[in-house]
Amino acid sequence: MKAYMYDNLPGDQRLAHDSGRVVDVDALKKIGVLYYRLPELESLNKLAEERGYKNRDEIVVSPEKMGDVYESKVKMFFDEHLHEDEEIRYIRGGQGYFDVRSQEDDWVRIQLEKDDMIILPAGIYHRFTTDESNYVHAMRLFKEEPKWTPLNRSSDLDGNEHRQAYVSQYLT
Repeated sequence: MKAYMYDNLPGDQRLAHDSGRVVDVDALKKIGVLYYRLPELESLNKLAEERGYKNRDEIVVSPEKMGDVYESKVKMFFDEHLHEDEEIRYIRGGQGYFDVRSQEDDWVRIQLEKDDMIILPAGIYHRFTTDESNYVHAMRLFKEEPKWTPLNRSSDLDGNEHRQAYVSQYLT
């Protein structure tokens, strides 16, 4: 895992966009983002049990697997959004970037690779993209039935109970 401030320069979202300003694991924790390195599935299973993750599935994001919809899906994943549940991703192969909003509302880019796991709290604004390899294989974990409902950022979301809970816990 490597985390840093996003450079905000124009160009393909799949490029590194590394500003050179490093963000450490403690800074990620301050905004509610948890990171784990789990090289054995046994460790993942233990953490899943401890945190109450009952369900999981796997997704491969690549042109070969997704065909003609790949480019539109990657663009959709990159729209800034939040979820009303935690977002838990364990990378089984390839690489990708999760961008999350800092306390100052700037983008922090988190590069994940095989055996990296990230937990984003409900209510945090974020987005995802593959890197230039156009391939990531991820396991998605869920506390309840699998669902993935993105709520795109808008002023209407300011009153969302999950957004308000996130703001009061991490941004005040």
